[in-house]
Amino acid sequence: MLVLALVSFLNDAASDMIAPLLPLFLTATLGAGPAVVGLVEGIAEATASLLKLASGRLADRGWNHKRLVVGGYGVSNLARPLIGLALGWGWVLLLRFLDRVGKGIRTSPRDALIAASTTEQQRGMAFGFHRALDNAGAMVGPLIAFALLSSGLDLGRVFLWSLGPGVLVLVIPDDRGRTRSPRARPAGDSRPGCRRCAR
Repeated sequence: MLVLALVSFLNDAASDMIAPLLPLFLTATLGAGPAVVGLVEGIAEATASLLKLASGRLADRGWNHKRLVVGGYGVSNLARPLIGLALGWGWVLLLRFLDRVGKGIRTSPRDALIAASTTEQQRGMAFGFHRALDNAGAMVGPLIAFALLSSGLDLGRVFLWSLGPGVLVLVIPDDRGRTRSPRARPAGDSRPGCRRCAR
């Protein structure tokens, strides 16, 4: 649970190094209009929302939670920095789409991992602690971006610097044998399964 919270902290720091700067990058650097900014973010967030549902289904059907989480973080942390190399808004749209694909893939299995790694009595504290570090990362990210911009880096290089915080994905603990799908519960067991935990 602690490792997942730290990974979320670092990933959100990397994500929020970029998020406040993306509209400026699209309009000032690439010459796109306001409608393009809305299109890019609309498609990105819709993709993340829909894939959370799909990844939750896959987790409930027995797909390995760790692989889904690592894959999701990996896709995001590879695609996100490349936005800094984009030569047109179409590339930004594609890379932002891939970034949110990663978010959609990892979110539900990650929540199931957190639920499976804690007792029922500690579950609220576990999710609260995870959310606290997640929000802390969202606060640190813009501060890092501000520091980098103040040092003289342009927007593209700030985006490239966001690659670093994804390293802790490599040490996410395995969930094998710990997170069971509802089908794997013994007969008569009425405890909530991963489907409820992944909400």
